[in-house]
Amino acid sequence: MTRAISTPSRTKEILETYGLRARKNFGQNFLVDPIIVERCAKASHCEGAVIEIGPGIGGLTEMLAKNSKHVTAYEIDENLIPVLHDVLSEYDNVEILLQDFLECDFDAKVKELKETYGSVSVCANLPYYVTTPILFRIFECPDIAYITVMVQKEVGERFAARPGDSEYSALSAEGQYLFDVKKLFTVPGRSFNPSPNVDSVIIQFARKNTSLSKQELTSFFDLVRGCFKQRRKTIYNNLREYLDDAALAKTVLEKAGIEEGRRAQQLSVDELRKIYEELQ
Repeated sequence: MTRAISTPSRTKEILETYGLRARKNFGQNFLVDPIIVERCAKASHCEGAVIEIGPGIGGLTEMLAKNSKHVTAYEIDENLIPVLHDVLSEYDNVEILLQDFLECDFDAKVKELKETYGSVSVCANLPYYVTTPILFRIFECPDIAYITVMVQKEVGERFAARPGDSEYSALSAEGQYLFDVKKLFTVPGRSFNPSPNVDSVIIQFARKNTSLSKQELTSFFDLVRGCFKQRRKTIYNNLREYLDDAALAKTVLEKAGIEEGRRAQQLSVDELRKIYEELQ
């Protein structure tokens, strides 16, 4: 029986066979724990089509291929394309694209996959240095119901933080407005080759039904970032600076039923939404 790509011995063999080393400029760390890979894939709701960003040498891709109808994997490192085609050759449901995910026509690809396979999810071990822009690009696509990603533990804790937590930020509020967010499990640094100095966490986003259009969402998130701009300042002071209008800030908070002396990290997503609605 062929060893899983994500076993330490098979990963080492592939790297040596192709003369590969993890490239720091692409944030490459290859996952070498088949149990974690299997848990991640099976929790990802990948029954239809699934999109992966940064497949590396295919450890997670292989497990997704076993559990879904179709896998589309975006890889930016051209040196890994022939490797992926080789090690995944037995799977006819894997599509490897040499492309920067942040520059692709993501909405069009999701539409195509949904029409063919019925549902589309995202499952990936994201490069640390582009985690946030990748996630916000995915957030914008309403046809993605589930996003299951491995991210740096600190980032995962910020997304999952609740009002009043020290990690609660604009990032937390924006993610939680669109999704139910939960941490699935922690992944220690030793589960990677090479091993990073920090642990990771697998976090899952399950999309909620929201009423804002894409344009309104951009406006709402801009307001949220304004409210969190200076964490030590009160919501009144941050809103006053954001609006450049002290009287309007005072009126909006009063109508929203929010005390001026509270800070943004104490406000729930619903309270931030009330501020936005009063401004409209």
